[in-house]
Amino acid sequence: MKFQGTDSYIATRELQLAVNAAATLERPLLIKGEPGTGKTLLAEQVANSAGTRLIQWHIKSTTKAQQGLYEYDAVSRLRDSQLGNERVHDIANYIKKGKLWEAFASDEQVVLLIDEIDKADIEFPNDLLVELDKMEFFVYETGETIKAKHRPIIIITSNNEKELPDAFLRRCFFHFISFPDRDTLQQIVDVHYPDIRQQLVQEALDIFLDVRGVPALKKKPSTSELIDWLKLLMADDVAEDVLTNHDRSNPIPPFAGALLKNEQDVTTLQTLAFMNRRNPQS
Repeated sequence: MKFQGTDSYIATRELQLAVNAAATLERPLLIKGEPGTGKTLLAEQVANSAGTRLIQWHIKSTTKAQQGLYEYDAVSRLRDSQLGNERVHDIANYIKKGKLWEAFASDEQVVLLIDEIDKADIEFPNDLLVELDKMEFFVYETGETIKAKHRPIIIITSNNEKELPDAFLRRCFFHFISFPDRDTLQQIVDVHYPDIRQQLVQEALDIFLDVRGVPALKKKPSTSELIDWLKLLMADDVAEDVLTNHDRSNPIPPFAGALLKNEQDVTTLQTLAFMNRRNPQS
């Protein structure tokens, strides 16, 4: 497989190299980057590019590594035993297969997404080391070993909420998705809105990048939020000059709720605009 991006996903040269390097090494690809830079979407597009199925395992703070392998429902088996249900004699009826089992058992190579691994307990990555290394695990209840028919393409995302263990990091190929430059943002917008007025895009990008450049912002707007904002601007048929002159009447751009997600950042922009009006030379 050689990943080169898709018609609906702009992948930088560095990201393409990372995906293909991880596939060549047969190691999980660990992707980091600020929220909204397309980490999760990458797995979908790699699957589309390879023409294969995507299996998604979205991690929560309560997720345990064992759930990715399988879960044994002893309570249901006990209940069925008390009720005299015949299915109780086959313990396999009470084994719930996890996402790794599903990926390992697939008759074709699949893409397995382990999304936001840093949300789980710190021991979560270490608990998957052997399974990701050997591509197999043992089911104690049935005495069987589940081996991968085809090694899945594994993409793991992290928002850097927790440090990942060194032993886990050694087994991954790492790539950090940097925030796109202006030219790449233009390409991303063109993919989503091929018929958008280019002057509107230029004015919107000016404002968007200015907002991101404010150092005191608690949450900088992301690529996905830029796309949402442009959709609103187009839907309301906002003229370019409204964006060009917005700071003269109102420091907050139209539909700012798509870009600014807390009152602190709104106040920061208002304060900055007020200071600029008082000191126009600065």
